Amino acid sequence: MNRKKRIEKKLIENFEGWEIIVNDVSVNHAGHNNFDGKNETHFSLLLTNPKNIKFNKLSIHRKIYNLLNKEFTDGLHSLEIKFRD
Repeated sequence: MNRKKRIEKKLIENFEGWEIIVNDVSVNHAGHNNFDGKNETHFSLLLTNPKNIKFNKLSIHRKIYNLLNKEFTDGLHSLEIKFRD
């Protein structure tokens, strides 16, 4: 399973009811820090908050980073997290 699929699976399992879009933006970082843009190193996440659920952005960021800790140790370099209500 590629990194994008693993990230999607983990987030969907842990953020029930949220709409989650995972984009591999590695190609946009080719040449930066010797990245070639082909190794699934940079991702962008868009999380849409289900109605009537209050959340703390910092807590969500921490949860995501904890869930993806192994990905970071295995080569994930950058993760952009955005929220949409």
